[in-house]
Amino acid sequence: MRRLPRQTGVAGPVTPPRVSARRRRPGVIALSLGLIAAGGAGVAVLLLQVGDRTQVVTVVRDVQVGQVLTAQDLGKASISLDPAVKAVRADDLDQVVGERAAVELRPGSLLAPSQVTRDSLVRAGEQLVPIGLKPEQVPATALVPGQKVRLVHVPAQGEADTGKASSAPPETVAGRVVKASGAAPGTGVVVVDVATSERDGPIAAAWVSAGTLRMVLAAPDGR
Repeated sequence: MRRLPRQTGVAGPVTPPRVSARRRRPGVIALSLGLIAAGGAGVAVLLLQVGDRTQVVTVVRDVQVGQVLTAQDLGKASISLDPAVKAVRADDLDQVVGERAAVELRPGSLLAPSQVTRDSLVRAGEQLVPIGLKPEQVPATALVPGQKVRLVHVPAQGEADTGKASSAPPETVAGRVVKASGAAPGTGVVVVDVATSERDGPIAAAWVSAGTLRMVLAAPDGR
């Protein structure tokens, strides 16, 4: 009798593993939606800020105090301007061309309305007297255009010893700062251009030449 061949074990049908779906928590979903909404709002605000730009006038070349502004001295820029910042708008560029710089202007800065003037810094009937101040004579308060000063005549060295000095108050001349330079390298001397009357200009110039002039700041009301 023939024997049937022994059958090896045959694998039955394979049951796929059960994959359990994760449970979605409502709180996580709400948080995710909130973050997406907040991110979208942030992008919207950023786009609005970028789009809200103002065309303003900029300074592209060095301009000295009293110098007449030309179109070549100025440029335009589009910036996001804070309302607290006062700047000349680009539409008004033609109006400031031909005016004078009331302060020293530097390239890369915005042009403010207060930095220009239609008036000459040396008015009719005035003279400009340059005064060199040594480091110990320069006031700690910054000298700015328009600041009122008094030019004081002091006795020359040795004059008091010879009895030429009197007890009378020193002679003074009223003046107004037009420009003050930076301290010169090495010496620290600061040159201040002071506007005086035509009558007082030669007097002040003589005091400067003799080394008998000192400059003091006047009170804000000019007295």
